[in-house]
Amino acid sequence: MEYRHLGRSGLKVSEIAYGNWLTHGSQVAEDAARACVAAALDEGITTFDTADVYAGTAAEAVLGRALHGVRRESVEICTKVYWPTGPGANDRGLSRKHIMESAHASLRRLQTDYIDLYQAHRYDHATPLEETLRAFDDLVRQGKVLYVGVSEWRAEEIAAALRIAGQMGLDRIVSNQPQYNMIWRVIESEVIPLCEREGIGQVVWSPIAQGVLTGKYLPGAAPPPGSRATDEQGSAFISSYLEDGVLRRVQDLRPVAEEAGLTMAQLAVAWTLQNPAVSAAIVGASRPEQVRENAKAAGVKLSQDLMSRIDEIIGPHVVRDPERTASPATRP
Repeated sequence: MEYRHLGRSGLKVSEIAYGNWLTHGSQVAEDAARACVAAALDEGITTFDTADVYAGTAAEAVLGRALHGVRRESVEICTKVYWPTGPGANDRGLSRKHIMESAHASLRRLQTDYIDLYQAHRYDHATPLEETLRAFDDLVRQGKVLYVGVSEWRAEEIAAALRIAGQMGLDRIVSNQPQYNMIWRVIESEVIPLCEREGIGQVVWSPIAQGVLTGKYLPGAAPPPGSRATDEQGSAFISSYLEDGVLRRVQDLRPVAEEAGLTMAQLAVAWTLQNPAVSAAIVGASRPEQVRENAKAAGVKLSQDLMSRIDEIIGPHVVRDPERTASPATRP
């Protein structure tokens, strides 16, 4: 495993991070989840990503139990706040009330007294940005959060947060967690240029495009039984990738992966890590062997010729925004 600084902060994260969005507490039994976490640790993965909303708060609790007994200083625990975690009017968003209550609830579930990276899971248009940033800053000053970041914020939203933090002397955003892979490159035009200038690292989710970049989904064929496309929670996101035009391009990547001596999944993860703006790529798994396979993408250097061939194969195809079709409970 190799490690990178999270943006220009002093925090180092593992190039491959382990995420439990659709697995812990919902798709797999707890013993399997613990086995995956153990495999991640064995492979040198130290960065673990979750969120309060995943599996209705159960994912955090499972991760907390799986990491119980592990030397706390040896891992980086990342979680998020924004989506509803209860029925009340204040059980959502980025108000001071919800942030403070959610942070304390996450600490209890994760069985820890601090969160390494606490992230705004989406932008809250109903709460003054100053209020959100002050609440994050207070958690940092209390020692309950070490670093703050955001997830899926637009470039102008990140810029506004940086400006306000600078004016008010508040703790600064060090990371953004966007979707990013060979066939979903939205952040390249505006988000990455801004973040590179400002020293904000990208912790990308879905580097394998919900499994599509493994090549197991074939054009014109039904999804394999038991795959994410047949799962109620995962299908809302993956459906955006299952167009025959996309799937044909993915199949054309097989010779490239073979030439590089990588599996299709390893090629996909390694591709995201070639971007110097990326601090880590989050992978999920339902079996330990998937963790071990994906971890082998760390440290892989792809030649410029190979990167150019990937661009030629994938082309400028734009996948529909899966945010429009997914319910809040299934959003990463």
